[in-house]
Amino acid sequence: MRAAVLGEQGVEVRDVPKPAPKPNEILIRVRASSLNRADLLVASGIQHGGVGGVGARIGLECSGEVEALGGEVKDFRPGDRVMASAPGGFAEYAVTDAGRAHRIPGNNMTYEQAACFPVALQTMHNAVVTAGRLKRGETLLIQGASSGVGLMGMQIGKLMGASLVMGTSTNAARRARLKECGCDVAIDTGKPDWPEDVKKATDGKGVDLIVDMVSAPVANGNLEAAKILGRIVNVGRLGGTKGEFDFDKHALKRIDYIGVTFRTRTPEEVREIVRLMRADLWPAVESGKLSLPIYKTYKLADIAAALAKMRANKHFGKIVISVA
Repeated sequence: MRAAVLGEQGVEVRDVPKPAPKPNEILIRVRASSLNRADLLVASGIQHGGVGGVGARIGLECSGEVEALGGEVKDFRPGDRVMASAPGGFAEYAVTDAGRAHRIPGNNMTYEQAACFPVALQTMHNAVVTAGRLKRGETLLIQGASSGVGLMGMQIGKLMGASLVMGTSTNAARRARLKECGCDVAIDTGKPDWPEDVKKATDGKGVDLIVDMVSAPVANGNLEAAKILGRIVNVGRLGGTKGEFDFDKHALKRIDYIGVTFRTRTPEEVREIVRLMRADLWPAVESGKLSLPIYKTYKLADIAAALAKMRANKHFGKIVISVA
C-alpha cells in the first residue's frame, strides 16, 4: 500500500506493508485524511509520543470504510463508514483502536468532511469541558482560534453554554471569519495590550477559561486576561515550548494552569475521552450543528505540498488529503 513516510530527505510517499489489526483494532480503507500541527513535528523529524524518526508513518486522523476487525471488536462491521483518530492516517490503510473510531453519521457527510472531525472533537471536548470545567454562563477564550482545533473549540464552548466566546488570531482576515464558528469577540494578540481587550469584553472581570494552543508568547498575557480563580488549559505550543511566566501574577489570581496532551495517555484514557465527547457532542455532529471549513484538498502524492501549506500558516480551517 502507499503511505506518507518520513525519509532521509523529508516526507515521501512509498510502498509499505499493509497493517493488520490487533484484537482491539479495526483496519480502515482510508478515503480521506486531514492535517494537524503535530504532523509538522513528525515531518520535521521530532518525536511525537511514540511516533517519530526516519521511517515514521505520518498522519493522525482519517475516514474510510472498515476493511477488517480484530477478534475483540464488537461495535463495527466490515463496510461501515467510519472516521477515527488513527496513527499513520496518510495512507491507503490505517489501523486504530476501535474505541477511537465513530460511524460517519448519515449518508450526506463526505469522507473529506468526516476526516476533519476526530482529533478536533476529542481534543477540544477534553480541553474545554473535562480539563477546563466550563460551566454554562462562563466566558471562554481560545488562543490560536483559526486552526481546525481552535474553530471546533469555539463551537463546543457555544454549544456547552458559554455566555461569551472569544478567539484570537494575529491575522485580520482570519479574525474576520472567526464569527463563522461561534466567535463573539475576535482578539488580536499581535497588539501588546491585547489582554485589555479581553477585560473590556468581560466588563473588567477577565475571562473564566482560556484554552491555549500558542503558549510561549502569550503566556503572561493569558495570566493578565484571566479572572481571579480562572483556568488556563495548555493544549498546544505553536509559539514555542519555553518562555517567560509571571509566577506572582499566577499566584495573585489563584489561576488553575492545566497541561494536557494525548502523548502520555493510555488507550483506556483515550477511550474514556471519546466516550465523554460522544455523550455531549454527537447529536450536534449528526445534525450538522458542528462543522469545520475545508481550506484545500490535496492528493496523497502531494502530501509534501500540503504540509508546506500548513507550515506557512496562512490557511483557515482544515487541510485535507484525498486518498481514494
